Amino acid sequence: MKTIIYNIGTLAGILPEGKLKLEGAEMNHVECIENAYLVIEDGIITEFGQDVGGCSGIQNRATPLAAGERNDKVAEGVVLNTTTTTKTEFINAKGGYVMPCFCDSHTHIVYAGCRDGEFRDKIAGLSYEEIAARGGGILNSADLLHATSEDELYEQSMVRVREIMAMGTGAVEIKSGYGLTVEDELKMLRVIKRIKESAPITVKANFLGAHAVGRAYKGRQSEYVDLVCNEMLPAVAAEGLADYVDVFCDAGFFTVEDTDKILGKAAEYGITPKIHANELEVSGGVQVGVKHNALSVDHLEKTTEAEIEALRGSRTMPTMLPGCSFFLGIPYGNAKGYIEAGLPVALASDYNPGSSPSGNMRFVMALGCIRMRLTPEQSFNACTINTAYAMGVSDTLGSITVGKKANLIITKPIPSLAFIPYSHQTPIIKQVIIS
Repeated sequence: MKTIIYNIGTLAGILPEGKLKLEGAEMNHVECIENAYLVIEDGIITEFGQDVGGCSGIQNRATPLAAGERNDKVAEGVVLNTTTTTKTEFINAKGGYVMPCFCDSHTHIVYAGCRDGEFRDKIAGLSYEEIAARGGGILNSADLLHATSEDELYEQSMVRVREIMAMGTGAVEIKSGYGLTVEDELKMLRVIKRIKESAPITVKANFLGAHAVGRAYKGRQSEYVDLVCNEMLPAVAAEGLADYVDVFCDAGFFTVEDTDKILGKAAEYGITPKIHANELEVSGGVQVGVKHNALSVDHLEKTTEAEIEALRGSRTMPTMLPGCSFFLGIPYGNAKGYIEAGLPVALASDYNPGSSPSGNMRFVMALGCIRMRLTPEQSFNACTINTAYAMGVSDTLGSITVGKKANLIITKPIPSLAFIPYSHQTPIIKQVIIS
């Protein structure tokens, strides 16, 4: 099927073929075309440009339509699977922006129930570490997940998938890590596999068995690390359930030595690493991630010049999670400093039940501007092409590029790119197109 979007006020996020990420000063610019059109064929962007001929010029690019086939009305909500007929569909953007969907490279949206009881603890002043030390946090989610069937876990998780799609996310990485036993980690990853197979958005699976030490191994962390290496990883690899492997390398969780051991074992199975690092303390996680050629190192609320130097020249994407900083009241990552040092930066939601219960990437973009002092252009690039890179999909998503998937947001008419984070609660999204 061919779809032509016309009367686009601004087409934003254009990149040339082969550009997989933006670094340093490159992040300061978002290429746009005013008064534009865009052509989609079989879910792929095949053409775009300035609409010099107006609506009649766009019509001439399509196969002639029978009476009544044209659709100028832009429906609210999400348009899925636009490859089911042979007709040409016209979508009138009515002067709005058209931009790539957000990509969200760090989420934990497969979980059971919620942790609203801990919300009261946070309000009372308990820190993330204090809640975890009392048996809450990740271990609380592990208990809930253990008691939840795979089918129910899938249904709960799909509610969140549909939620983030409606807010403009077209690709998501989902981590395990609320299982903490062989059986329950596999349960989570099988649910993620079902989401991959049933949801129209792009999904990547990340095995995070080393999210915390399971209750049965309290006081025996080295034995739990052995369980991850010798039982969990082989089982995950045997079923082909993970695109990536992750470790929570931070104070009170897993050490650099633990992380090095787990990532070394994962390499035997050809599973690419990603790292949780420097959320609570400067942990050494960035350096061990770079050593293992990690695709990304995530969190980075605590950082020094040593982390910047370790990342310089590497393929590893520094990824910051401002939703976590907002919810926990902890420092925000030094995104501005990283960009000024010539590095790329990605932003992701960290959608999870304990420290960032929101997958709204538009709010993440706003926090990038409001709290991290990024320009709207820098924050936009961090939430699209760079976070696509951080989940390994920037060759097919994250920008307006011929040959990429047509995962797109159409907005109501807005005055500027800056309006997106500036007025972050105004309902500007008119339509989301997936594939």
